[in-house]
Amino acid sequence: MKLTVGELLTTAGGALRLHLVAGARGLERAIAVPRLQQPGLALAGYLAQLHPDRLQVLGRSEIGFLATLAPEAGRTAVAAVIGVGVAGFVVTNGLVPPAPLAEQAEAADVPLLVSTLPTGGFFRAAIAWLERRLAPEVTLHGNLVEVLGLGILILGRSGIGKSEAALELVTRGHRLVADDAVRISRPSPEVLHGRPAELLGHHMEIRGLGIIDVEAMFGTLATVEQRRVDLVVELSEWPQGADRLGVIEGSYELLEVTLPLVRIPVQAGRNVGMLVETAARNQLLRRRGRHSAALFVERIDRAAAGERRTDAKKGDRSDG
Repeated sequence: MKLTVGELLTTAGGALRLHLVAGARGLERAIAVPRLQQPGLALAGYLAQLHPDRLQVLGRSEIGFLATLAPEAGRTAVAAVIGVGVAGFVVTNGLVPPAPLAEQAEAADVPLLVSTLPTGGFFRAAIAWLERRLAPEVTLHGNLVEVLGLGILILGRSGIGKSEAALELVTRGHRLVADDAVRISRPSPEVLHGRPAELLGHHMEIRGLGIIDVEAMFGTLATVEQRRVDLVVELSEWPQGADRLGVIEGSYELLEVTLPLVRIPVQAGRNVGMLVETAARNQLLRRRGRHSAALFVERIDRAAAGERRTDAKKGDRSDG
């Protein structure tokens, strides 16, 4: 996923305190990654550290260095950096860009922005915004709810009862994040966040009732705008040879992140909302190192082993 420097300026310009100084014709240049660079060494002639399609941030040190160069040397240094294919320049601390920087940026159609934020503050704010904006994303047909502090993604075929289960959880005091279309993004390598599609918001489609507004019906505390995804619950018909004890831990791959998976068979008379809540409680126990199914099987194995030893002793006595 990419975004342009113009989108950054329009969308985050206020928060990052940005304004455009030169290179307006280059606002369509793409920013490919959320990482920023400071081109101090590159301005001194060492270009190997530079990566294309990144914003180059110039603080007091870089601007001070450019000020020590003769105008022609300054233009040559900036032109060399531009030649690598940078996305644009940002001068921090509200400093006035030196003439060689502004002239070369304008001539090469490379956006030159100024931020009044200090360099460290700009790095933190800009990287956080870019990570959210450039995060890999996918939209899934399902529901996302917050149950006992866990974000639970409910999946299953159309009509199996995902929305009804989510509504049952809301009535039990839990919170809805998204119904029908869940937008999943990966802001960091091992974390997934989910949010509703913009047009759907916190509306739900319930067969027989139509569209309902969960926030209006149950209050603002019944909804949340975004939630980390911690567990996947898949609703399905009862499969042959199912693991009835829950010893086998399932997994679900999403955007290269592995999530724990629980499969809940659906049939008439089962309270699926209650079962999803129980799955959440069980997941919390597992996080604390208590695997109920494994402990149960271990207890049965110990009891069976004890019975075998008792039978063996009885056999020895009878032989004697």
